Amino acid sequence: MSVVQPLLDLQEIDGRIRDLQQEIRDIPQRKDQEQERLSGAREALDHAQAELKNAQLRVSEVELEIEARQDRIQALKKNQVLLKTNKEFQMYNLEIAKLEGEIANYESRQIVALDDVIPVKHRVAEAQAKLQEDQEAVDAYTAELDARLVAVQEELAAVKTERAEAAKKVTPQFMFYYERLLSKRWPVVVELGDDCVCGGCHLVQPPSVGQMVRRNQGIVACQMCGRILFMKQ
Repeated sequence: MSVVQPLLDLQEIDGRIRDLQQEIRDIPQRKDQEQERLSGAREALDHAQAELKNAQLRVSEVELEIEARQDRIQALKKNQVLLKTNKEFQMYNLEIAKLEGEIANYESRQIVALDDVIPVKHRVAEAQAKLQEDQEAVDAYTAELDARLVAVQEELAAVKTERAEAAKKVTPQFMFYYERLLSKRWPVVVELGDDCVCGGCHLVQPPSVGQMVRRNQGIVACQMCGRILFMKQ
């Protein structure tokens, strides 16, 4: 059995820890990406609602114009009974006729404006339905991610406990070198090939390095990257 086997066992555990820690870091980013999916649906709804507001505003403006002329006609008719000459009466009639013509014109525009509102309302309803559908999908996936985060955190705690037990089986001086290198290199322990090539940096090692690794009497480091070398027994 290789003298670095306890380190290989420890490294396998550290690899699992690294994967779990990476997943924990990735989950918030994945949640943000899911929320980003909603931005397009929200923008579509905002655009449709703005269109609807403008269309309804045009209808309201036309209604106000019609209402103003109707009020003017009512005022003219009210004052008309007080007129003393036929000429004045006829002038009022002409003014009323003019206003009624303007009302007819605005009513035509009102019909067009109302017709414009209907398809926009449909677009708003479609955009709202799409946003709701996307929101439900995102909420469901986010809930899955939250549940996964809890599971990963629990698994990580268990693996760290496993690591603590595995670390006890490593020779202290080996452990010191491994831990120091762990912050700089991954993996720390790599295979030395039959051609004496380091499995980490791929530098060809001197024959003497290969001989020391074969003796299996202690840790041997790559002369370039410092990784711990081993050969399969």
